[in-house]
Amino acid sequence: MHPVIQEVTDRLTERSRPSRTAYLARLHAEAEAARLRGPARASLGCANLAHGFAGVGAADKRDLRANVKPGVAIVSSYNDMLSAHQPYEAYPAILKDAVRRAGGVAQFAGGVPAMCDGITQGRAGMELSLYSREVIAMSTAIALSHDMFDASLLLGVCDKIVPGLLIGALHFGHLPAIFVPAGPMTSGLPNKVKARTRQLFAEGKVGKDELLDAEAKSYHSPGTCTFYGTANSNQVMIEVMGLHLPGATFVNPRTELREALTRAAGRRAVELTAHGDEYTPVGEVVDEKAIVNACVALLATGGSTNHTMHIVAIAAAAGIELLWDDLSALSKAVPLLTRMYPNGQADVNHFQAAGGMQVLIAELLDAGLLHGDVLTIAGRGLDHYRSTVELKDGELLWQERTEGSTDPDVLRPVADAFSADGGIHMLDGNLGRAVTKVSAVKDEHLVIEAPAKVFDDQLELLRAFDAGELDGQDFVAVIRYQGPSANGMPELHKLTPPMAVLLDRGQRVAIVTDGRMSGASGKVPAAIHLSPEAADGGPIARVVDGDPIRLDAAAGTLELLVPAAELAARPTLGAPLDDARWVGTGRELFGAFRRAAGPAERGASVFALNGRAEALASAASTSAPPAAGHPATTSGATP
Repeated sequence: MHPVIQEVTDRLTERSRPSRTAYLARLHAEAEAARLRGPARASLGCANLAHGFAGVGAADKRDLRANVKPGVAIVSSYNDMLSAHQPYEAYPAILKDAVRRAGGVAQFAGGVPAMCDGITQGRAGMELSLYSREVIAMSTAIALSHDMFDASLLLGVCDKIVPGLLIGALHFGHLPAIFVPAGPMTSGLPNKVKARTRQLFAEGKVGKDELLDAEAKSYHSPGTCTFYGTANSNQVMIEVMGLHLPGATFVNPRTELREALTRAAGRRAVELTAHGDEYTPVGEVVDEKAIVNACVALLATGGSTNHTMHIVAIAAAAGIELLWDDLSALSKAVPLLTRMYPNGQADVNHFQAAGGMQVLIAELLDAGLLHGDVLTIAGRGLDHYRSTVELKDGELLWQERTEGSTDPDVLRPVADAFSADGGIHMLDGNLGRAVTKVSAVKDEHLVIEAPAKVFDDQLELLRAFDAGELDGQDFVAVIRYQGPSANGMPELHKLTPPMAVLLDRGQRVAIVTDGRMSGASGKVPAAIHLSPEAADGGPIARVVDGDPIRLDAAAGTLELLVPAAELAARPTLGAPLDDARWVGTGRELFGAFRRAAGPAERGASVFALNGRAEALASAASTSAPPAAGHPATTSGATP
């Protein structure tokens, strides 16, 4: 193993030992009970079980009543409004048939919400987006809470959906879980053309009809958007964690291979239950090594900054305490191996054609940058994921790929990486801690020192741009009160086109915010996820127009160039919306989430570290003095 990868893994393991031990103790107890009782529904009373099979067909009713065949839950993010999730309409019937043929019974256990950040960008609905991850996790838990199931098939692709499904599944860590992807749409209008059209619209050089035409030609059919944003970063990380079938990630929807892989996932779910020979609980698959592997894959591909929060929250659900310090250390050791938009002009279909996940994983394994000795749904060892899959005479055939990348402009070996580090850097300074994505930023824009222009809402910046108030000057746009405790931490991707216009005019500009930027945001330097956020009294709340700010993405620093005493003496400026004003588009329903949300560097989650409560209780019980009247006893002593 690469020494940095091993050091980070060792620190993570040691830091997480109390909570992870408690989590695994619970998992193992539930796993042992599962082995002894047979199918989970065997523990139900007659009335409970009758409710559980009342709605199914005669054959499934017979099998569920017999308490012999394992039950498999289907949890889906299907809706027909969003292209990435529309293919899931046909999956339940396909999966039920595959599970039945494999000797199990599948039921559609529940649906989870699926928001599209592409639709809600710049709108009130975006303020619910990050919170939807927690709702999805809770919805997954509700679906699995009926004690009817011995494994789960999780149908999700995009942004908050995959992290939410996995967080929920990890709270049922004794159950095997397989993610069943839908795949990307075929390539449409090139991303470079789309981005240019957006800038032209921001400059007033093309109208809305031309912009809509470009967007419609880019997002044109069922399947995931093809740029390398959060959705496709999800898919890369899930395969590297061993939760997809090998090679399943980037196969297009509505193809024979896609359906065959979906059927194979159903069969595999039956094989992995506690009643077969390959029992594979999801809580054991997602261990410290798998979390590090996911981080490495994110960095090696220049993936979405959203995952600097999502992977922390996923790890916490498995009792693992991942820190931004871990990501920072890994980023310095992991080279950038791909160029996909916004980090280049290729899309994920080009990446797949160049060799895709199999070449990426093989390169990282051979360089000692991934842990190979991990448990996956394909079996023990990440070497399974070196294999490409094809459909031959109606049967799936996996074969190890020995050929490297066929397109070095898209995918490269470690020895010829695009850059020496992973493209996501952590920033520290007197404004707090932040994240910046440098893989799409030109070298000359990595360092900027300029006066602040402060905005308490992204719409204020857009209005200033339209009015020409930002023309002809260098500045750092400070957009505050956009954190998880303020308004749900919306993505501020709508700011990218106007800021890119100014950058292209030769102005030196950057963004500093406690909000998020989209996984598709690229060339404008941005310090995001700033923690502590303004709503929690962070220093960003005391910045005023004209304050000099230095953002040095190369050195990893973010500094407000104001004397410490002066900054400390300033009052807090501005304020987040209160409950009376944070209404509309259902936002008032999520007030409790605002008040409970943790900081960005802790995953912006409302959930505690799984296993922490048990670990603290155990530590307290072993260190507490004996209660009065009950003398201490030692092992072997007579009470």
